[in-house]
Amino acid sequence: MNLLLSEVAQATQRLADAGVPSPRTDAEELAAFVHGVKRGELHSVKDADFDARYWEVIARREQREPLQHITGRAYFRYLELQVGPGVFVPRPETESVVGWAIDAVRAMDVVEPCIVDLCTGSGAIALALAQEVPRSRVHAVELSEDALRWTRKNVEGSRVDLRQGDALSAFPDLDGQVDLVISNPPYIPLTEWEYVAPEARDYDPELALFSGEDGLDLIRGIERTAHRLLRPGGVVVIEHADTQGGQVPWIFTEERGWADAADHPDLNNRPRFATARKALP
Repeated sequence: MNLLLSEVAQATQRLADAGVPSPRTDAEELAAFVHGVKRGELHSVKDADFDARYWEVIARREQREPLQHITGRAYFRYLELQVGPGVFVPRPETESVVGWAIDAVRAMDVVEPCIVDLCTGSGAIALALAQEVPRSRVHAVELSEDALRWTRKNVEGSRVDLRQGDALSAFPDLDGQVDLVISNPPYIPLTEWEYVAPEARDYDPELALFSGEDGLDLIRGIERTAHRLLRPGGVVVIEHADTQGGQVPWIFTEERGWADAADHPDLNNRPRFATARKALP
């Protein structure tokens, strides 16, 4: 074992003791980041090339600063995104939400599907859809100027139409024309603040996390926005907490102009997102 791998083993224990959920992965990711190699190449770093700055970034992660803030990058499906203070760090569970959306758009057999991403944050969802549905027209909106500093970096050079604004009043020019509305909105109840992981509670923007006493305030508003934007037969896909399974589909009722409202599990088989179709006239 070379010096770096020995240090990674010690760092793994330190991160585990600090309560970091994935200590080995994070210790290796930070070692790779500091030494400018891939995780699978750590064994190739010569002992003489060990960089003591490794222990500086381990100390930051021990304090539960997000790994992605330290490295300045987050991975989402096939994307590498720039992230940092002020923007919500995309999570792996959202990848299954996007996967479902991609399949739904492809099944529509629309030549140039129109897609709207509400509360886009880093732009992860919008960019993934633009990349994986090649002829789609993707529009995204974000309210926070702090988040938009990162979104603009990520969407630069893409064909995503990014706008600043409120998700509840966004894109009046697209009313009735959209094939798919997707959102990963804030959905944590204010009463759950103390139970949120430090990486999110202390570093993600509150605007991207909390939404009223039951966490569903913005989702209720997005229901109306989605109905306004979608064409008849268009689909809405909205992420929610695994504890909200069964609650969100009831927001998309037949009385409000929806059909086929349903919940869907993530890769851990926990209810993760709801979908509904705008009813035909």
